[in-house]
Amino acid sequence: MSEDVKMPQMGESIAEGTIVRWLKQVGDSVKRDEPLFEISTDKVDAEIPAPASGVLSEIKVKEGETVAVNTVVAVINGGGAKPAAGPEPAKPAEPRKQVETAAPASKPATPARPAEPKPAPTPERMPSPVVTGSPSAAAPKTGGVEELRRERSSPLVRKIAAEHGIDIAQIEGTGISGRVTRNDILSFIENRGAAVKAAPARAPEPAREAPPATAAAAPARAPQPLKVPAVIEGEIGPPPFVDGDRYTIEPMSTMRRRIAERMVESRRTAAHVTSFMEVDFTKTAKVRDELKGEYLKRDGVRLTFMPFIIKAVIEGIKKWPIINSSVWGDQIVYKQDVNIGVAVALDWGLIVPVVRNADEKSLLGLARGVNDLGERARSKQLKPDEVQGGTFTITNPGVFGGLIGTPIINQPQVAILGVGVIKKRPVVIDDAIAIRQIGLLGLSFDHRIIDGAVADQFLAVVRDVIEAADYTS
Repeated sequence: MSEDVKMPQMGESIAEGTIVRWLKQVGDSVKRDEPLFEISTDKVDAEIPAPASGVLSEIKVKEGETVAVNTVVAVINGGGAKPAAGPEPAKPAEPRKQVETAAPASKPATPARPAEPKPAPTPERMPSPVVTGSPSAAAPKTGGVEELRRERSSPLVRKIAAEHGIDIAQIEGTGISGRVTRNDILSFIENRGAAVKAAPARAPEPAREAPPATAAAAPARAPQPLKVPAVIEGEIGPPPFVDGDRYTIEPMSTMRRRIAERMVESRRTAAHVTSFMEVDFTKTAKVRDELKGEYLKRDGVRLTFMPFIIKAVIEGIKKWPIINSSVWGDQIVYKQDVNIGVAVALDWGLIVPVVRNADEKSLLGLARGVNDLGERARSKQLKPDEVQGGTFTITNPGVFGGLIGTPIINQPQVAILGVGVIKKRPVVIDDAIAIRQIGLLGLSFDHRIIDGAVADQFLAVVRDVIEAADYTS
């Protein structure tokens, strides 16, 4: 028995995934639920377990390739399949001879093989569809796949397209495998004239049969890197190198492209302003010192400053609920749930898992949740649902010694808190110099709906809770 291994759907809005790395090779034995390969999607990087035990007999999708969900990427043969494969090849050879002599109809099948020369003309025809087909003629072959992927763009993109009467297939997407992103369709709407002119400008290029033939071969191997120069020349400027420069070019990972897209989208959407406040963590540091040994010994949980900061943020949100809202057109959506995203730095990028209903958790519960999400983020065990639905985000550059930062808002949220390094500093208290645990907090907020006074008053609540070390609520 054999078992097909399919590209899983890691969330409703996810239409495809990229094979990052195979953890097993052809011929390796695998056990059910053992990690088989790593994938990268719009939402999360994850290890995918084997659906059955057996031997990995075939890998259909190579590392770096992007395929639609439910595509068969590998085949696992059951435990008894591998030994059976040995004797079978010898025996089938004899039956085949019997079939050939017993059924003359099989001989016409061999004359049918002369049809194989016909593929020779097809390769000659193939270059022309590939050359002229990048915009139009490719529709029957590669174009159909690209159009399908565009159709699988997010529901928001499809909604915007329907409202403006736009055919998504007209737009050249910058997302994975040409998917049309929100930024793509908004730019298309804003610059319709320029976009229409740009399309015919590219149309004549495919008419040159010789150059596109080589250009068409490269995109098949690495479609994403080849799109970058076009974007650079068309929107940003000339390439950042000249003849004689020494440089290396490598494509962005799926996660890196997603981060880039989200950051640019956020800067374009929100009116970013950042306020800073100095906070005395001395009393909170003492509480942490008292509890961390107990939490570690009794519960196996490491206690950092993050759960205390989350507690203080929750108190601030209770007094200033607009910090926990979103902008929807010309309306403000106040979120009843407090779902705190905590940014986790990875070797290959940044991800923000979410502690759901943080306002209902104790200090220990928050510590346990933060630790669990952080560890699973680093081991690529997060589920898509665990990185969505956040209503407020905290990022901690201070863990690397950063004094403070001006973080970019995680859309569709309206604020994000940056935590600087917490360390002993000399400060003046009651006209005397004292050594205190001081840290800086930086709140980036959307000035469309949050005024500076509100942001500072929210920060003041956070500061007061931390300085009083009052975490009873």
